Amino acid sequence: MQKLLLTVDAISTWFGKACAWSVVALTLLISWEVFSRYVLNDPHAWVLDAQIMLYGVLFMTAGAYTLAKNGHVRGDVLYGFFRPRTQATIDLTLYVLFFLPGIVALTWAGWTFANESLAIREQTFNADPLPVYPFKFFVPIAGAFLLLQGIAEIIRCVICIRTGAWPSKEEDVEEVDVDKLKEMVHVKDADIEALDKSLTPQQKGGQ
Repeated sequence: MQKLLLTVDAISTWFGKACAWSVVALTLLISWEVFSRYVLNDPHAWVLDAQIMLYGVLFMTAGAYTLAKNGHVRGDVLYGFFRPRTQATIDLTLYVLFFLPGIVALTWAGWTFANESLAIREQTFNADPLPVYPFKFFVPIAGAFLLLQGIAEIIRCVICIRTGAWPSKEEDVEEVDVDKLKEMVHVKDADIEALDKSLTPQQKGGQ
């Protein structure tokens, strides 16, 4: 089961990183349009729509990756003090009551929405129209990946409730762990305290 959960994490990570390249495309597009508009005096009406769609792709496809890395914002003022079983019980309740209905509805409605757009070959409303329907299919695709990752998190909650410990997750880019950083540079708290005592008030104030 643990191998399966890590596989789901890996899939969400791959999907998120693959779609993150839209940032590069978005940056190049904006840079080119600024140059074209202000240097060549040749603006393009379709660029704004393309920017919005690329940003939408980035926003939608980041959900599964963020959930896989436990990166969504949570009110953990009290949550962090709870035992793993209590945390898992809270998470499981919220997943069942809010996450599953919401994401299933998003995926189902998104699929219908995208197919309707494809049926009429929907385009943007400007002088140089762009096809909209390819980008609308990112809604159900992103929803499906997020749903898959959510099911994996639900399974983790059940395992934690049974065992009392959270299953491991795939490691990736994380925030700096101060304790690990201290170990890497061989610095102890006592060394920091000694250095702090040796500094004058002017040095501490940055003067």
